[in-house]
Amino acid sequence: MTTTFNDYTYTRPDLDATKKAFDALIDKFNAADSADAQLEVIKELNHVRNDINTNYSLAMIRASIDTNDQFYSDERDYFDNNAAQLAALEADYFKALTSSPFKDALEEQLGSQLFSLAYNIVNSYSDEVKDLINEENKISSEYSKLIASAEIDYDGKQLNLAQMGPYTQSTDRAVRKEAALKVQEFMSANLEAFDDIYDRLVKVRHDIALKLGFDNFIELGYMRMQRIDYDQQMVSSYRDQIREHVVPLATKLYDRQAARIGVDKLKYYDEPILFLSGNENPKDEPAVILENGRKMYEALSPETGEFYNFMMSRQLFDVEAKKGKEAGGYCTFIDNYNAPFIFANFNTTDHDITVLTHEAGHAFQVYSSRDQEVPDYLWPTHESCEIHSMSMEFFTYPWLDLFFNNADKFKYKHIGDAVQFLPYGVAIDEFQHRVYERPEMTPEERRQVWTELEEKYLPHRDYDGIYPLSEGSLWHRQGHVFNSPFYYIDYTLAQVCAFQFFKRSREDFDSAWQDYLKLCRLGGSLPFNALVKEAHLNSPFEQGTLSDIMNYLEDYIDNIDDSQF
Repeated sequence: MTTTFNDYTYTRPDLDATKKAFDALIDKFNAADSADAQLEVIKELNHVRNDINTNYSLAMIRASIDTNDQFYSDERDYFDNNAAQLAALEADYFKALTSSPFKDALEEQLGSQLFSLAYNIVNSYSDEVKDLINEENKISSEYSKLIASAEIDYDGKQLNLAQMGPYTQSTDRAVRKEAALKVQEFMSANLEAFDDIYDRLVKVRHDIALKLGFDNFIELGYMRMQRIDYDQQMVSSYRDQIREHVVPLATKLYDRQAARIGVDKLKYYDEPILFLSGNENPKDEPAVILENGRKMYEALSPETGEFYNFMMSRQLFDVEAKKGKEAGGYCTFIDNYNAPFIFANFNTTDHDITVLTHEAGHAFQVYSSRDQEVPDYLWPTHESCEIHSMSMEFFTYPWLDLFFNNADKFKYKHIGDAVQFLPYGVAIDEFQHRVYERPEMTPEERRQVWTELEEKYLPHRDYDGIYPLSEGSLWHRQGHVFNSPFYYIDYTLAQVCAFQFFKRSREDFDSAWQDYLKLCRLGGSLPFNALVKEAHLNSPFEQGTLSDIMNYLEDYIDNIDDSQF
């Protein structure tokens, strides 16, 4: 009988006992007289690490499915309160690894990537910052709970932020504006709370960085994100290329949209609606969408068929929006059950299909690499992870008729959204660089920085005076800014790679798919640029990559008669 997610067993780790067992294994590792002996101890250490990760994942998933579940809310708090102790165990392991007299032999067996990851982990933690890391995690959870607490009275219902989505995409401009105003009433009422949470996060992260010997949080942030084969200067140059090659096409698409929906000037609340006939929303309810997902993945490849049936039979999806459920979508992995898990908030918009294919891309990758000998290679670093998710969105194009009455209409919006996302993504990235360069900024100064960046990367943007958006508060809705600092440029880098897979899939689907499959199986055994090379893609940092792919996409879009929509 197949064990389903509901039967997966959660046990709160006894951290004192875990630390004793872990310390004993570290001593055993250090006393080992050969690389082979140390490799055996590494297996035992990984068993302990997997137990912790399993229970952490189960607590996080169940707490996010129902933020009102007191038991799992308390369990998440337990992990938050002890995050530094867990980080210390990891640091002890990686410190022992990098100090091994048999390091060369271990590296030959385990790969150099593990040692690059270990270097960053060792240098981004010390016992001196333990309490500050615990504080950072607690403040971060405050943000998640505040966003999830939204209860908006609208249309005779009490709705959370995700459930407001369909109203913000109404074909009736008055409804769109009213929905935007209702959402911003909640954001305005909590403006000071959002600003205060972020202010405390910035300051505690800056303090952690100073105590670890950094000038500010930026370099530490890069280490935490495991940026191994690119640096701040490369990222800055990449942002410049986005401004030069992508902003003009994005602006052209906004101008086409304004003409298509018949408005003189596109306002913020108009942006979600691309067509007077309405956006192409799914034709079915969540249960049918999931079943059609099965048909799609069985047709795409034997590997995806096997993966999707594994997920469905074990009930490893929670996709319906409901009261008390945390916002957003994610994929995680439950180590001891060798199982990915997909969390989402379907809201009857086209985003339901995008989030399904996106998170399935993550899940398929981790399913494909779950037998990696080194558990640290289960996932790649974040920007590489996003290649799998965003590329999967394009690989599923041939089967979108299963979900939409007019799949071409969805594709037009999907590609346009992806192009227009790039400038926003680098604006979020530059915002964080500027904030952490000057952690002493006031909340008002931070919002002014955001306003300046919108003028630079999003010159079309017009909030129509809606407060507090007009005061530079849009980023308050961007959870990554609060909970995952510097995790956003990753999406843009991956998007550029996904665009290349899209181009290649239209030229030779089988060849493109085989490279994608290879990329998934490699997991995190290589850093970003090396993985990109293995997949026969061009690095987004290379001069010419962005201009070439934007030219291709502009031609593709120009050949679509959007008047039919």
